[in-house]
Amino acid sequence: MAKTPRAWTGARTPSGLKRVRQAERRHAILQPRRTAAKTYVANALTAATSASDPEAAAIALAAAHAALDRAAKTGAIHANAAARRKSRLTLKFNAATGGVTVASGRVLNTTSKAQAAKAAKTRIAAGKANKAKGAQTAAGKARAAVSKTARAEAAAAATAASAATTEAPKAATKSTAAKSSTKKAPTKATAAKATAKKAPAKKTAAKS
Repeated sequence: MAKTPRAWTGARTPSGLKRVRQAERRHAILQPRRTAAKTYVANALTAATSASDPEAAAIALAAAHAALDRAAKTGAIHANAAARRKSRLTLKFNAATGGVTVASGRVLNTTSKAQAAKAAKTRIAAGKANKAKGAQTAAGKARAAVSKTARAEAAAAATAASAATTEAPKAATKSTAAKSSTKKAPTKATAAKATAKKAPAKKTAAKS
């Protein structure tokens, strides 16, 4: 009896057949996301090279980054692969648009660390100032004016109180000095009387 070749060369066990079904289902779900990510990357590169509209090119780059992030989140591609593709896409995009210079595969920023830190400080200060101002409505402006006048009045009262407190000790010291001078004058008079009393004593001593 002649042997016939097998028509089916794939899995035959139940677990193997289940793995086949899982792979087909995952491929049907994840492959479109891989394709979409590649399409967005290609669109970003074409927008960067055409350089017709910088804003449209920036939007295309952001869409490509988002597509790569979605593909990595769902497991269509590895997270490190998504990061690598985003980095390479950004390098090519910047080189095409002239945003930064590319040398030896590294991005060289046009601004230094000190300038970036200074810009960040100014942004933080501006944000704090905007928060302190509050809503720029008529009622908000009125409240701000009232608070400014109240602060000015409080500052004036504080300065007046401090001046009064500094003048009071000076007046007290002047009064005490005057009292001490009046007290010293009788001591001189008593000293003169004592000398006058001592003089007759000396005369009596001479007579004896």
